[in-house]
Amino acid sequence: MDLSQLASEFKKSGNLTLEEGNGKIISFCKPEQWTTELGKDWIYLLYELFQIRTICGTFSEVSLDVVEYASKPTIYHSIPNKLLKSDLVENGEVRFALIREPNWNKFLFQISQPILVKLDSKEKPSLKVEIPFPLYSPSVKELFLSPDGDIKIIKG
Repeated sequence: MDLSQLASEFKKSGNLTLEEGNGKIISFCKPEQWTTELGKDWIYLLYELFQIRTICGTFSEVSLDVVEYASKPTIYHSIPNKLLKSDLVENGEVRFALIREPNWNKFLFQISQPILVKLDSKEKPSLKVEIPFPLYSPSVKELFLSPDGDIKIIKG
């Protein structure tokens, strides 16, 4: 099954669990369908830079540049938008990743809204795709981006 079909299925149900190309299990969820029973270890996935404003509060130009020019898959931590579900905020931070890998970016573009992903999900996958998910790359970094432009390396 290709990612276009998966995007259509996800748009209908709002949830999707699959085995990606590295054999890892990932779960996707629409933010409005997320509940506290699902846990807090979810990451917002974005397909374009402008979506950051929907999940983060004040965001400096320096922080935007860091996200825009990052060459490796990166999970960012930042201060959440006040309109964001507070239950998804952990330690005063929200996590997100801008997905640049062309296949997964197209998948997110077809969904056309930020969605949540849970890595290493314990759910039973309903489908398998051959395309590796970029946040499983050994070179994934984690950075905290402050509203003032301060940057802190969490995992390098």
